[in-house]
Amino acid sequence: MLTRKQEISLQVNQIADGLILVLVLYAGYALRSYQIIDFDLLPAIPPFEGFLWMFFVIALFGPLLLEMQGFYQYPLEKSVRRSLSQISYAGVWLGLILGGCVIFLKLSIPSRSAFLIFLGLAPLGLLAREAIFRVLYLRRLRRGAQGERIILAGQPQRMAEAIAALSPVQRLEIDVAERVDLGEDSVASLVDAMHRQNVGRVVLAFDSHATDRLQDAIAACETEGVEAWVVADYFRASIARPAYDTFGTAPVIVFRVTPELSWALLVKSAMDKTLAFAGLAVLSPFLLLIAAGVKLTSPGPVIFKQQRAGLHGRPFTMYKFRSMRSGAEMEREELKAFNQMSGPVFKIEKDPRVTRFGAWLRRTSIDEFPQLINVLLGQMSLVGPRPLPVYEVENFELTAHRRRLSMKPGLTCLWQISGRNTVKDFSDWVKLDVQYIDNWSLGLDLRILLRTVPLVLGGKGAH
Repeated sequence: MLTRKQEISLQVNQIADGLILVLVLYAGYALRSYQIIDFDLLPAIPPFEGFLWMFFVIALFGPLLLEMQGFYQYPLEKSVRRSLSQISYAGVWLGLILGGCVIFLKLSIPSRSAFLIFLGLAPLGLLAREAIFRVLYLRRLRRGAQGERIILAGQPQRMAEAIAALSPVQRLEIDVAERVDLGEDSVASLVDAMHRQNVGRVVLAFDSHATDRLQDAIAACETEGVEAWVVADYFRASIARPAYDTFGTAPVIVFRVTPELSWALLVKSAMDKTLAFAGLAVLSPFLLLIAAGVKLTSPGPVIFKQQRAGLHGRPFTMYKFRSMRSGAEMEREELKAFNQMSGPVFKIEKDPRVTRFGAWLRRTSIDEFPQLINVLLGQMSLVGPRPLPVYEVENFELTAHRRRLSMKPGLTCLWQISGRNTVKDFSDWVKLDVQYIDNWSLGLDLRILLRTVPLVLGGKGAH
C-alpha cells in the first residue's frame, strides 16, 4: 500500500543512495590522489576532471539499477543478505555499463585502484543507509507517528480478511480510525465517519455481488474528495499478478503472468542488442572459420534456417550453423521411433543425420551462435525459453505448455543450465521455463549467462 508520502520517501532514498555512491567514489579518488593511505607503490592518478564522467554515470544509473533489483521493495522486511545480493547484482550491471562506455565511447577509467576502493566501500554505505532508515522508520511506526489514519468500510467478513492479509509491518503503517459496516448501515454512515475522522483514504471491502453498494460508497468518497481504495481480491488467479490500467477511459484490472513493462525489461532489451552486436563483431573472424568448416566437411548450405515459435507463438526464421547433412528434415518421420524426449519435442542422443563436424558444433553449442542475428533483430533474447519449431508447438498436448511462449525466446535458459538434453521429460522442461518467467529479474538473467559459459565450454549436457 504505497501512499504519496511513501513514494516521496522512496525518491528521497534513491537520491540519498545516489549521493552515497558519488561520495564513496570521491573517497576512492581522495584516498589515491591525496595519499591519505600510503600508495607509494602505485603511480599518480589523473586530475579530478578525468573522473567526472564516472560520477555522472554512477549517480544516474546506480539508484536505477538498485531499483531494478528490487532494493527498495519491502525495505523493512528483508534480510541484510538479500540487500547485499541485490547490491551485488546492481554492481555487476553498473560495471557492464561503465565497460560499455569504455568500449564504445572510448572513455577511460582514470584509476583502477580508486574504482576498487569504490566497489569495496559502496555496499557498506548503502547497507548503512538502509539500516539507519529501517531503525528510524520502525521506531516512528511503533510510536504511531506515521501510521496513516484510514476508514475501513464494507462487509465485516471482507474487512477482516483485508486486515488479515497485511504483514505485521504493513499493519503498523496504517491506523484504522473507524470501521463502517455497509452491509447493515447506509452509505450516509460512511459520510458521517469521514466527517468525524478527517481521513484522506477509505478502504472498501465488499463481495463481488455488492456492486451497487460499492458504487454508492465510491461516489460518496468522490464527493468528499477522499481517496477510495477497493479491495478486489475476489478476482482470484493462481498465477497471474493483478495490475491496474485504463481501457480508453474505463478503469480495468489487468492479470499479468509475465513481467510488466518496466525499466528492467528495457535494459534487458538494450543489453541484448548491445551484447549481440558486440559478440558478432568480436566473433566474426571465428564465425567465418566455422562457416568454412561447415562448407568443406559436407555439401549443402552453411546456415540452417527453420521456422520457430517466438513471443506468443509468432513464427520467425531462426538461424543456426548447419550441423546435419543436407535434407535431414525430410528424414525426421523415419526416425520418430527413436525419439528420446516425451511430448512434442524430437531429440535423439546419437542422431545419424549429424555430421562429424556438426557433432562438435553441437557439443560446444557453437552451432547456436548465428542466433545472435535473431537477437539483434529483436526476435530473440540472450536469455529466455528456447524457441521450438512451429510444428512442435502445434502438437503441444497441454494448453498450459503455451505459457512458455509468453516471453521472448532466448539463446540460453534454465533448461540449458539444468542439464540441457539430459532433461528427458518435456513437462520438466516447461516447469523450468515457467519458473524463469515467474521469477524473472536482471539478476536471474545474469546468473543464467554466467552459468552457461562453463557449461558451453565444457560441452556438458549437449548432443
